Amino acid sequence: MTTDSEILEKLEGLTRDATRHQLEALQSILQRNGSTGYLRPFLSSHPAPIDVATFRRKVPLSSYDDYADHISRMADGLVDDGDPILCVDPLVCFFYSSGTSSMRPKMIPYFDTPLSREATFVAMWGSAAILRRSFPPRPSANKSLWFVYAGNVTQTKGGFKAMAASAYPMHSGRTRSSQFLSASISPREVILGSDVDCQMYCHLLCGLRHFDMIDSIQAPYATGLVRAFCLLEEKWELLCEDVEKGFLSLDTSDTAMKDSVNESLGGPRSDLSERIRLICKENSWDGILIKLWPNLRYVKCVTTGSMMHCYPKLKRYAGEVPMLGGGYFASECAVGINLEPMQPPENTRFVVLPTAGYFEFLPYDPDENSVADGEIVDISGVEVGKIYEVVVTTFRGLYRYRLGDIVRVTGFYNSSPELEFVMRAPKSSSEMITERDLTSVVEKTRVLLEDVLEAEITEYACSVDFNMSPRQLKIYLEVKGVSFEDKLKDTMIDLTRCCASMEDDFGGIYKVQRERGELRPLLVYIVTPGSFDRLLQIATEKGAPASQYKHPKIIRNCEISDFLEGVALTTICTDSKDA
Repeated sequence: MTTDSEILEKLEGLTRDATRHQLEALQSILQRNGSTGYLRPFLSSHPAPIDVATFRRKVPLSSYDDYADHISRMADGLVDDGDPILCVDPLVCFFYSSGTSSMRPKMIPYFDTPLSREATFVAMWGSAAILRRSFPPRPSANKSLWFVYAGNVTQTKGGFKAMAASAYPMHSGRTRSSQFLSASISPREVILGSDVDCQMYCHLLCGLRHFDMIDSIQAPYATGLVRAFCLLEEKWELLCEDVEKGFLSLDTSDTAMKDSVNESLGGPRSDLSERIRLICKENSWDGILIKLWPNLRYVKCVTTGSMMHCYPKLKRYAGEVPMLGGGYFASECAVGINLEPMQPPENTRFVVLPTAGYFEFLPYDPDENSVADGEIVDISGVEVGKIYEVVVTTFRGLYRYRLGDIVRVTGFYNSSPELEFVMRAPKSSSEMITERDLTSVVEKTRVLLEDVLEAEITEYACSVDFNMSPRQLKIYLEVKGVSFEDKLKDTMIDLTRCCASMEDDFGGIYKVQRERGELRPLLVYIVTPGSFDRLLQIATEKGAPASQYKHPKIIRNCEISDFLEGVALTTICTDSKDA
């Protein structure tokens, strides 16, 4: 069994000689998969071993579309064992991507590759060792309230399972499953349940019943925790009743989940119910977590990128309890380790893990919202302060694959680059704003709305209507605390004034195109509360993993934009005084 000190020393060694480990990683990949059907057209005329220069010169950059047909055939069971297409190792299952720009997630093939397993072990156990360094295990109060949903596992036509990467430990064998379950306060049946809303409620119920055992509260992404804590605000009285009576009151067809929760409750506990009631009826949710869970030491989830807007709300719930960030783990492969997880999202940095794959960096021009002129570089060629799109060659059959993440190099840890996650990459140069532009503008509007209307933006997104001539940018805001029943005229005047400022706050390409008359005035939709949660339900019904679901910020699917426009309470055109 590897100790924490050994795994941390291994990380130190890997980052001290990152370039060598990168070259060895690529050599290992090419030695094993160089003759696969995907690589053969590019490399067959070159004798082995293939050097780095030849690989980068002959193998083109790729995206998911370059693999979609191969992946579809593999999912259907049309795999020729004598001539593997992407990877020579056995196909185990598929991971759903966490991206949600379309209603259906991408499927990433997961091959049983020894070298990749080793890299994943270093990434996962290294992250765990860093956590234990700050929060050593305790004999009591050692459970986690984990908002994870691992039951949404589908079967492909070829008989392969497809699931979220975060669900894999529950389906990959007894050892990993038992380790996860032993650390979770919720029964296995809740984690593997079939009803996400009911699962979330049950996670809360089990956590409140065993409040004195909770050491941490965790979820893959910040949005998952925000939804859980909003449910707590909404349903705390019902939760109290269930603790008091000792059984789950929600109507669910998942009898295994219901029975396991009833067993966890262990009968009526009026004393615990009264304790929760006294805390929640104060109606002050600032710092509520430490009141409900007095042994809580930290809250952990990803808060970078499109999750950053959730951080202030989570901090309000957490109070003095530390908020920890996660690592840089994509469905395709691990990318980087977060060596300082207690940093806020704006200061979060990820150290590239040199053995996780072979990484390249494509220069990116933020002023043009597109790839810049310049040669793609490896980790030895990146420059501090420069912005790049991440390109990765994995052990599991993806070659010079554009990950779709834009990062800034902020420095080096030993000889391995430290990355700041900036945003998801635009899909094309026709997109006049980025996720980062949108987040910045909405943040300014959020402050205005809170000041003028005491309202809160709970979610947001945008889309570009290319069917209009000229084109039009549309923004969708879900707002809490605005009444359209009383003082309607005053409310609309205030809303219009706040939203009109958004047009002025957009700069760069958007501003230039507006001045040229290439864009119509901005259109803002105020959508019905709960609309973005409904998007989650629709996405999970179509196979998206609930644990990894992220609301799309730049909507490129008309099905999603049509839905949001259909649930709008009002529409505001920013060049008009009238809504």
